[in-house]
Amino acid sequence: MREQIAANKRKTILLFVLAIAFTALIGYAIGYLFFAGGTAGVVIAVILAVVLSLSSYFAGDRLVLASTRAREVSAEEEPRLHNVVEGLAIAAGVPKPRVYVVPEQAPNAFATGRDPNHSSVAVTQGLLDIMNRVELEGVIGHEMSHVLDRDILVGTVVATVVGAAVLMSEFFMRSWFWSGGRMGGRRDSGGDAGIITLVLFAVGIVLLILAPLAGQLIKLSVSRNREYLADAQGVLLTRYPPGLISALEKIRDAPHAMKAANNATAHLWLDQPSRVPGDDTSRMERLFSTHPPIQERIDRLREM
Repeated sequence: MREQIAANKRKTILLFVLAIAFTALIGYAIGYLFFAGGTAGVVIAVILAVVLSLSSYFAGDRLVLASTRAREVSAEEEPRLHNVVEGLAIAAGVPKPRVYVVPEQAPNAFATGRDPNHSSVAVTQGLLDIMNRVELEGVIGHEMSHVLDRDILVGTVVATVVGAAVLMSEFFMRSWFWSGGRMGGRRDSGGDAGIITLVLFAVGIVLLILAPLAGQLIKLSVSRNREYLADAQGVLLTRYPPGLISALEKIRDAPHAMKAANNATAHLWLDQPSRVPGDDTSRMERLFSTHPPIQERIDRLREM
């Protein structure tokens, strides 16, 4: 367990560094090709990443809750849910998160917020309808682990840095298209200088085309690693692995698909929100999924 936690943290740090380096490299390519110097592009990349990160840090949770149509509920409206959240918050030693319900029939849940003092837990109405108390505790324990580990902050920052890289690649491709393929900052022509410029331009084009794909893979790798860890830590909080195992089995077998699912928030949910009920997980889906296959998560929990 401790080895897995340490390994996941090392992988997350590595992926975060790679995301930043990737963004800086794209900025350098843009600066070299358009501004006759790579330094300008790196500065632009860093500024963009910082601005987006600060915006998502302070307002990201509100945007996520609004995008899912989550509604905050009182203890009088959902006494069982509030009781479970409060009990696990006490067990975890953190302030009680704000509690929301999402008007969806597909059973699912997510946590959001920049730290344990500014956190929220949201569950779908479908999850409340089919889970008994121990299963609900397993789900909330999983989400509380995300709050404890500040996974939401890590995921938000990584997603923001990746988003900056994608935005810059879009800017480059559109600018190059509308300029008729002219390289604004590079006027070299003929001789070795012209060849070097063309080679660098070709490399820049390939890099910027691959930016969205590579960035998505970095973001998904962070998300998948964290799900295994949150499962394990969640059952340590509840001290009852069968609760989360049973909850995951019900989610796996549920006949409903998410309606409020989107790529921006998919990694926050307990299970892949875009999964079509009853479908097998293909190799391609494994590559681009925000979550590991739910059966693999169940199998790991049974080994605990």
